[in-house]
Amino acid sequence: MPGENSRGGILQITPIVSIVDDDSAVRVALGSLIRSLGWQVRMYESAEAFLASGQVAQTSCLISDIRMPGMSGIEMHERLRAQGHAPVTIFISAYPTPALQAKAASNGALVLLQKPYQATAMTHWLSVALGNP
Repeated sequence: MPGENSRGGILQITPIVSIVDDDSAVRVALGSLIRSLGWQVRMYESAEAFLASGQVAQTSCLISDIRMPGMSGIEMHERLRAQGHAPVTIFISAYPTPALQAKAASNGALVLLQKPYQATAMTHWLSVALGNP
C-alpha cells in the first residue's frame, strides 16, 4: 500500500507532508527535499485547493506560504483549527514581519521560516514535526 513500509514485521505509515504555495518552483524544490528525506509529499497551489483535496486528515505536517492569492495561509490554518484538523504547521514567507511572526505563533504554528530558507533549517523543523523517517 502506498506510504507504508515494513521494518522488522511492523507496518509503518510514512507521514504525508502537504505543501501549499502559489509558487510552483517553491513547491517543486521543497517537494524534492522532502522526498529525499523519506516522506511522502502532496502539493497544492492554493489554500482552497488543499482544503478541497480530501487529504487534510491524512496530512501529518503542513508547510504553507502565508501570502497567496485568495485565502492566506493564516486564514487556512485558522479554518483547519476551527474544524479540529490542523496538522503540525510550518509557515514560510518572504516577508515575516514581527506582527506576522506573532500571528503565526498565536495560531499554533510550529515555526515561520523566512524565504529563502536553508535546506538545513527546513530539515530541522520537519524532524521536529515528524521525527526521523
